[in-house]
Amino acid sequence: MTKLCVIYNMAPKYRAPIFQLMDRELDIDWYFGEPIGDIKGLDPKVLKNTNIIGRKTWRGLIWQKGTLKLLCANNYDRYLMLGEPFTLSTWLFMMMRPLVAPKKKIYLWSHGWYGREGVIKKWIKRCFFGLANGTFLYGNYAREVAIQQGNNPNKFGVIHNSLDYEKHKKLRESISTTSIYSDHFGNDNPTLIFIGRLTKVKKLNQVIEAVAQLKEKNEYYNIIFVGDGEERDSLQKLSSELDIPVWFYGSCYDEAKNAELIHNADLCISPGNVGLTAIHTMTFGTPVITHSNLPNQMPEFEAIHDGKTGAFFTEDSVDSLAKVISGWFSATNYSRENIRHNCQEEIDNYWTPQFQLNTLKQYLI
Repeated sequence: MTKLCVIYNMAPKYRAPIFQLMDRELDIDWYFGEPIGDIKGLDPKVLKNTNIIGRKTWRGLIWQKGTLKLLCANNYDRYLMLGEPFTLSTWLFMMMRPLVAPKKKIYLWSHGWYGREGVIKKWIKRCFFGLANGTFLYGNYAREVAIQQGNNPNKFGVIHNSLDYEKHKKLRESISTTSIYSDHFGNDNPTLIFIGRLTKVKKLNQVIEAVAQLKEKNEYYNIIFVGDGEERDSLQKLSSELDIPVWFYGSCYDEAKNAELIHNADLCISPGNVGLTAIHTMTFGTPVITHSNLPNQMPEFEAIHDGKTGAFFTEDSVDSLAKVISGWFSATNYSRENIRHNCQEEIDNYWTPQFQLNTLKQYLI
């Protein structure tokens, strides 16, 4: 069997665990562009056969230098590429394959469909993904949207997403419930957590406003924001005006401390799109509430099962968010330990590098 050629616009750092697992179990040559924007890049030295390739950008479009010659290389018969339609070199790479290397196969790894595409984007994506032999999508929702839009269901596999599962699992096994929140807040009220950048798109003001509504009904909650960002000052001002207890913990890069903070919280609230925050918090047994407008969500919302690993509220409705928070804790079958088990079981089964590798192997081997 010849080598697998992996071509990515860049190597994001958070993909290190899955890339390293692939590197151990598959024979791969890696081709990465330099990091883009403020996205943290992976150290190329953690993989065996890594090549850094040049990149040109123009009005959001990307051309990866030197990739087309890889199509003619005799030592590759399979290619795994980042499936981004704005990468023009990937278009030409796939269009050339039937002409210069018809026996070779190209697979894409992509978000794919969001469900909010207009007519033009639908047409572009159908053409783009139709050129590949197969595509690994982050979620079942994207696959269903693609099928509804007339795409071939046999060409799509669901690969989900993952973080540093093995490291997190070891931390999970070593942490225990502590009094960190009762010590800080001086009460035993449930604690709501958000971990990530404090940005406008996360709509964290809605958490404070929902807790203020519940306070008027004599329901009391604490809030902790683990992270920093441009919204911190406005959120501090809002919490002060509404007299809501919020612990602005700041950025934390100590995963052991993050594990303690997440494990001891009762519920994660992500009013904007949820993304990998859901995977992070559920790994340590904390359920997630986010909005239910799926075309505006990230693929990780699929880890949330209503009443088992979290819940959904109506997007941008503080009233709905407050109602869902209250209902979560007042449910007759509520058990913190059962919820913790549900969350960790979901992650263990579907959101790990090993799950991703097994999915890749189904198609690539």
